[in-house]
Amino acid sequence: MTPNAFLSQLEHATRQLLLTVQTELAPLRITELNQQPAPKAWSILECLEHLNRYSCYYNSALAEALAYGGTPKREVRYSWLGRKFIAMMAPGNTKKAKTLKRMNPSGSQLGREVIVEFQQQQQHLLELLAEARHTDLDRKAVPVEFFKLLNMRLGETFEFVVLHEQRHVQQALRVKATLSVATATNQAAPVRASQAAAVSRVTSA
Repeated sequence: MTPNAFLSQLEHATRQLLLTVQTELAPLRITELNQQPAPKAWSILECLEHLNRYSCYYNSALAEALAYGGTPKREVRYSWLGRKFIAMMAPGNTKKAKTLKRMNPSGSQLGREVIVEFQQQQQHLLELLAEARHTDLDRKAVPVEFFKLLNMRLGETFEFVVLHEQRHVQQALRVKATLSVATATNQAAPVRASQAAAVSRVTSA
């Protein structure tokens, strides 16, 4: 794939993430945003906070790598390491990855500032993607966050970051779905109780 087509896809995906969070998650009440679907499972805000922590590292690392420039190549290429991390982070991969303690926000009570930061980080990522059109995406220039002796190529790092964000925004949407089910169940309970009471009165009569 050509660098321009590759970067355009990632820009589109990032804009879709911003839109999804703005329309599907931001309107929820703060209690819903902090509600865990199960013990030790992340809330919606914890999913986004996890992404913010990674964005703080990778956006900075990408900006530093972009500062060195380079001549764009005709195609985007992948290293073995990059392919492995990308496959691991793909939203369709249902295998859970172990989260580093410093990146794990489990048990946090968070506010709407998490959503604001997420939006800011994504805007920064869009700026970096635009800047990347003028550099060599095949250059190994970005240290892996949890093992900095390993470097990923610039292009594959961008893809890894966007896939990781898609993975956890989808997780946040699944949490939202459990909230909807819980709300529907709670609303149905008084109706069932009322119906049962009505039946009881008829039977008694």
